[in-house]
Amino acid sequence: MVPKRVEPGPGQESVWDYPRPPRLEPVERPLRIEFAGQTIAATTSGYRVLETSHPPVYYFPSDDVRSDLVVPTSGGSFCEWKGMAAYHSIVVGDREVVRGAWSYPTPTKPFAAIKDHIAFYAGPMDGCFVGDEQARPQPGGFYGGWITDDVVGPFKGEPGTRFW
Repeated sequence: MVPKRVEPGPGQESVWDYPRPPRLEPVERPLRIEFAGQTIAATTSGYRVLETSHPPVYYFPSDDVRSDLVVPTSGGSFCEWKGMAAYHSIVVGDREVVRGAWSYPTPTKPFAAIKDHIAFYAGPMDGCFVGDEQARPQPGGFYGGWITDDVVGPFKGEPGTRFW
């Protein structure tokens, strides 16, 4: 099935205009994550990765992430573009999200800028914000993109998108 691209309106981007291989770019708006009554990450120096059919994935400098609440955990995975990923769990009081965040300790050359940066799945968080807008998680639970009103799809992860 070939997806039907949603035509972006004024001020919007279509994920079908994003490149493959993906592109890394700085984020102009502030980013923030809330979990269990705590701001666990906030930055004005984030990056986003843009890849065809995916909403942006946002990366926070580790200095802007609460290292007492976002801790390294076991496991890893491989991205053909960025390299080997390491995982992090979020622990605040009695709430925990195992492998709710990831990073690339030694990213490939095109993604060197996100060394020492951490990305978060939006779904398990209480709020992930781009500027003042609360983002919605990329469908399906496997990918880590954040959907805001300025991004249109359809998005990889929705039903029927497995073989895109």
